[in-house]
Amino acid sequence: MNSHHKILYLVRHAKSSWKDATLSDMDRPLNKRGKRTSPDMGKRMRVQGHQPELIISSPAKRAISTAINIARELGIDESGIVTNEDLYFSGIKGMLRVLEKVDDRYRKVMMTGHNPIMTDLMNRLCNAGVMNMPTCAIAIIAFDMESWADLYSTEGLLLGYDYPKGPGNFTDNTW
Repeated sequence: MNSHHKILYLVRHAKSSWKDATLSDMDRPLNKRGKRTSPDMGKRMRVQGHQPELIISSPAKRAISTAINIARELGIDESGIVTNEDLYFSGIKGMLRVLEKVDDRYRKVMMTGHNPIMTDLMNRLCNAGVMNMPTCAIAIIAFDMESWADLYSTEGLLLGYDYPKGPGNFTDNTW
């Protein structure tokens, strides 16, 4: 992992269903495409050697389902996924507060949430210049820091970025 001390996997939830208009936003499930692409992205992570030690997700059904599907492909038990209300449309500051409180024993953390905040956070952390993270996109950002509490003052380095219709390789810089 070179000299980088922390790795953050930012995951936008997979494609959700709008079929049932009676469901609250919090209860919208994944649609067929989302159920297909989230395990596929988890498999890409596994094949390419990416293994988060902690997964934090928005409690929204579509986000937690995405996290579970990726975790299964990585061999991570879903009971280990932590949900946090602050990942449900609390803005960049709310998401940063969640990350800053992560126990420093975790070097690799995955966070599953929503757009446009996920794209904004990605650009804030590493100045990636990405206009919009597609559904189920994953950004891999490295930080040369000892503590998650140093996130505000540490510039991240975008190590990889991929999405379901992307190149299939997190280290392919053609995006």
